[in-house]
Amino acid sequence: MKKFLFAMIAAGALVTSCGQKGTENPLLAEWDTPFGIPPFEKIKIEHYMPAFVEAMAQHKAEIDSIVNNTEEPTFENTIVAYDNAGALLDKISPVFSNLSGTDSNPEVIALEKELSPLRSKHFNEISLNQGLFNRVKAVYAKKDSLGLDAEQLRLLEEMYKGFVRSGADLPEEQKAELKKINEEISALQLQFGQNLLAETGSYKLVIDNDSSLAGLSESMRASALKRGEKDSVNTGKWVFGLDNPSIMPFLQQSENRELRRDILTAYLNRCNNNNEFDNKEVIKKLIDLRLKRAKLLGYENFAQYQLADRMAKTPEAVYNLLNQLWTPSLAAAKRELADMSQIAAEEGFTGQLEASDWRFYFEKAMAKKFDLSDSQLRPYFKLENVRDGIFYVANQLYGITFTQLQNVPVPHAEATVYECKDADGSHLGILYMDMFARPGAKRGGAWCSGFRSQTYKNGERVAPLVNIVGNFTRPNGDEPALLSTDETETFFHEFGHALASLLKDVHYYGVGGMTRDFVELPSQIMEHWAFEPQVLKMYAKHYQTGEVIPQTLIDKIVNAGKYGQGFATTEYLAASLLDMDYHIIKEMPANLDVNAFEAKVLGDRGLVSQIPPRYRSTYFSHTFGGGYTAGYYSYIWAEVLDSDAYQAFVETGDIFNKEVAAKFRKEVLARAGQDEAMTLYVNFRGAQPGIDALLKNRGLK
Repeated sequence: MKKFLFAMIAAGALVTSCGQKGTENPLLAEWDTPFGIPPFEKIKIEHYMPAFVEAMAQHKAEIDSIVNNTEEPTFENTIVAYDNAGALLDKISPVFSNLSGTDSNPEVIALEKELSPLRSKHFNEISLNQGLFNRVKAVYAKKDSLGLDAEQLRLLEEMYKGFVRSGADLPEEQKAELKKINEEISALQLQFGQNLLAETGSYKLVIDNDSSLAGLSESMRASALKRGEKDSVNTGKWVFGLDNPSIMPFLQQSENRELRRDILTAYLNRCNNNNEFDNKEVIKKLIDLRLKRAKLLGYENFAQYQLADRMAKTPEAVYNLLNQLWTPSLAAAKRELADMSQIAAEEGFTGQLEASDWRFYFEKAMAKKFDLSDSQLRPYFKLENVRDGIFYVANQLYGITFTQLQNVPVPHAEATVYECKDADGSHLGILYMDMFARPGAKRGGAWCSGFRSQTYKNGERVAPLVNIVGNFTRPNGDEPALLSTDETETFFHEFGHALASLLKDVHYYGVGGMTRDFVELPSQIMEHWAFEPQVLKMYAKHYQTGEVIPQTLIDKIVNAGKYGQGFATTEYLAASLLDMDYHIIKEMPANLDVNAFEAKVLGDRGLVSQIPPRYRSTYFSHTFGGGYTAGYYSYIWAEVLDSDAYQAFVETGDIFNKEVAAKFRKEVLARAGQDEAMTLYVNFRGAQPGIDALLKNRGLK
């Protein structure tokens, strides 16, 4: 199955409705648009159901054609034919996936629920089709005599392995059981995400008096007042939500300890309130079903099944890395806590700091130790300037350019679009950016997806349509969108994913994706350039004066760069360990208590109460929404790679070394999934990475 399709399945992004067919439905018509961009403005909610029904019917017919082919199975009539099947579904799925993730509403949510089991059934029937698997297996059996090139051989091996891992070799009775399990998992993952979207969007911290706003910046106040205007009940009041652009600055700035505690408690208890959006039972069912799935496929636990196809290979390898980092990270976090406790005591605070105090006193610690604060830096990180800095880095490394386009279809009114060209002027692809939070409509976090994957058709390169989505701070009145350093780093990160899509050069969909614990290398290596002094001097300019960020501030950024990594690494590791511990369960407990399990996992490892995991169980969408199940460790696994890879540039004395960049593009970005991930990395770097560069990068050594 195409990896792109698998990604869409995981997203559960489908809608239904009645009605239209043929060219009256823009989803079924040819897209006579610049660069083959989806005609977003023409697509209505009622178009999706008939489009998906038709697309699945076409996909089934294409599969049937392969299965019923009376000719001997060959690479072309079976492997290539299967890789190309489902083109219409590939065309439609990402359009709705983007809608459901960025501009959802009750109608979309209802339609997702209606179509999710239909889609799950459709893909189950394909992945467990015995006739199809028999033909794939027949070609695989003679792979060494077919004269295939390396990419073709990789496609064949990955396709065969994918069918086996999907259960195609199981007896029919077990296949039927697996189909049922897969459909239930798909429905539960969708439910988990919808519950989280609803609960996150429904919360409001309403403040109706000036005194409770102490410490908050004018920008924060204005933004909260504007949010209140959207609800007639709260007009003239200040409203804060659980989306990151609202809650994180509030926790940093608010002098009202009780309100900080209230909003963080709401954040940490999302979908854990024993109401209609509670996810505890969803989690228990998912753990149980995933374990049953793994055992059907011959594994002791779900983590073992997931990791067999990734760089890590085993749960033991993952725990080895996480445990190596846990002790120095927790020690650094405790030192940071001591710094903050001392500041609090000097200000007359008595008692123990809580989780809701961490970001507030961390800002004070940064100011005291480094004379640095978020408010000093934000004016230099105007979103458009950060974007230009990102484009500058890409140009310096790879010679590519980005030009903003006007009068072309966009997926949302707030989205912008750019054409990417290679150094020789040839078209590489289209890049969309949709950067601002829309509470209750857009899911949290940031991600990079796409509307079309790169491939080749009839010898011609098909250019990708790539999409970066964020939840960044909005412009406020006359003030533009000013990013925090965290948001800036996130922007660089997601652009790294976009580069991996734009610079990919593969001929088959089935080798177009990287393994989960390798896919973060292209994104995380981009973060290294974000705060390099010579890069900052290019893009970090005061939004009012145009003044380039002064050297004094750059020095402070450099000096403070590793401070806070104790907290950041510990909260990340806590979530990674929680994810793994759920999925190494070999026998489902009779009555799994999600909260008790989580408390034991973290308590046994000595996590301090002031640091909750980055994601608690009931809103841990990376694992329970699908996508990063038994895989949240991937970010730190990839950081071992990106820290070492960036040293390849540093060692030359030139962070924009063209030869190193060309080699990284050729051996990693362009090749995507054409070989084992470690093989690709070693081809670039010359050796496997060690952990030292990561420890130094995070200030843990």
